[in-house]
Amino acid sequence: MSRLLRRTMTVLVASALTVGTLASPAFSAEASRYVALGDSFVAGPLVPDHTGSPAGCLRSTGNYPSLMAADLGVDEFLDVSCSGAVTDDMFNAQNTAVGTNPPQLDALNEQTTLVTLGIGGNDVGFANILVDCLLSGSTQPVNAPCQDKYTHEDGTDQLQQRIDETKPKVESVLGEIANRAPNAQVIVVGYPAILPEADGCWPKVPLAKGDIPYLDGIEQSLNSALADAANAHGATYVENYERGHDVCAPRDARWVEGVIPTKPAAPVHPNADGMQAVAQTVLGSIA
Repeated sequence: MSRLLRRTMTVLVASALTVGTLASPAFSAEASRYVALGDSFVAGPLVPDHTGSPAGCLRSTGNYPSLMAADLGVDEFLDVSCSGAVTDDMFNAQNTAVGTNPPQLDALNEQTTLVTLGIGGNDVGFANILVDCLLSGSTQPVNAPCQDKYTHEDGTDQLQQRIDETKPKVESVLGEIANRAPNAQVIVVGYPAILPEADGCWPKVPLAKGDIPYLDGIEQSLNSALADAANAHGATYVENYERGHDVCAPRDARWVEGVIPTKPAAPVHPNADGMQAVAQTVLGSIA
């Protein structure tokens, strides 16, 4: 039963899972070319309607890059984001369940005027972490079994180590973006608040009470690493971490769906309202 639950959760989650210093060129509406790069939090799996190729990337016409492109009225828009993407998939082809996505950086050229990047969560392993924590929390609603699992006896945090290893990978991507699209304003988009600050909403989202602040802190640490990487490379970092719209929020206020979505979206991923909120935040950062 445990194996079946793990398999089911893995498929569900993995099939979908402060503005920084502005130094990159300003965006121009004239002869504009916008390229969106990133993972499922960019692609918008199961948010209506799916579009693009390969189908396995699960891109949505309702994701924040599509909403931004329509609002800006860009001359050319390329959304090459793909569910499941890691930083390596910026440089190399990514195999999906249905088709292969070319290296995302190949979409860039000197005519590109705007680039958004949302990446890093899969490098840290958010999908598998979530499955592990949901499984342990489903039988242990108190304490912090997930934190215990990822913390060594000497106090070293495995997830923080992964974040530390991910940061230079993101910096490498940003360096290559600058090489391939030297005239573009580059925006790194942070991950939205997935969990509340404390307590949670067990059993709707069966995470142990003690693991809620731990996992929330891990996500904030990843966002901080993304902000540091952006600032180090003259890109703009956009923070989307707004409280009150997480998986435990009321349905009308929720921007990130829970394990069992109540609006069209992949489990533990942004819904259409969340994508709209991100689009507005990112649009506000464009020079």
